Amino acid sequence: MAESAHVFDATQTNFENEVIKASLQTPVLVDFWADWCAPCRQLKPVLEKLAVEYAGAFRLAKVDTEAEMQLASIFGVRSLPTVVLVKDGQLIDGFAGALPESAIRELLTKHGIAPAAAAEPDDLLADETPTEAINRLQQEIAAQPDQPALKLDLALALMQSGNAAAAEAELDALPAKLATDDKAVRLRNQLDFARALDGAPALAELRERAERDPSDLSARDLLGIRLLLAGDTAAGLDQFLHVLKTQRDWQDGQAKKRLIAAFNVIDDADLVSGYRRKMAAVLF
Repeated sequence: MAESAHVFDATQTNFENEVIKASLQTPVLVDFWADWCAPCRQLKPVLEKLAVEYAGAFRLAKVDTEAEMQLASIFGVRSLPTVVLVKDGQLIDGFAGALPESAIRELLTKHGIAPAAAAEPDDLLADETPTEAINRLQQEIAAQPDQPALKLDLALALMQSGNAAAAEAELDALPAKLATDDKAVRLRNQLDFARALDGAPALAELRERAERDPSDLSARDLLGIRLLLAGDTAAGLDQFLHVLKTQRDWQDGQAKKRLIAAFNVIDDADLVSGYRRKMAAVLF
């Protein structure tokens, strides 16, 4: 199969760069197949159709298990087809067998992957203040109580208004099917950042500590969060990156977790892409 912008052949030689490292920027769906496998032939056009439709929201890596037996063994492939989803350098989901297109779409949606043409900004109406948005959403929820998506929007508005406790309460009350929605994941990360700052020193004190002792990784970590939430995103990411470079396993790899969480809350796609590459350079 000829390689294209969204579909390519993966081998043991290119797997680390084209799948593992590349997934730090764009999720990769890996299809383990064989020419003799009838379900593989059934699944192939479905996956390729979705790769084209999603237009770069994910890439499809095709692994011919007859030619790449060792790669299939590494992933513990026992039946064909087997499909795994790699995101942020980690294998996060997968399935075996020729699932219907609708089930594959559900898997992608579960992990925040949507067709590029259908992607919508998750900001509230530009001309609304958070307080106005809260009032509007509460009225809409009263009129449409069976629309849980409105409650997710309300949680976001509450967070933007500075009411983290109320936002978390709304988020926790959402049905399970919305737990992995892009907006919910973003809000959960924002809440985690806010919780990490509970009782933390002020920005100026953290700056002073970091400048006085570059090895004070706790100060660097909290300073990164302070800067990120204050809107100085690049400076915040630099602090997390400094911790990762200094001691990548500090606090059970917390710097990597901070960076990934930050990527989920930052709107600047170019900035995120650049720092994903920087993180990958440190990790690999």
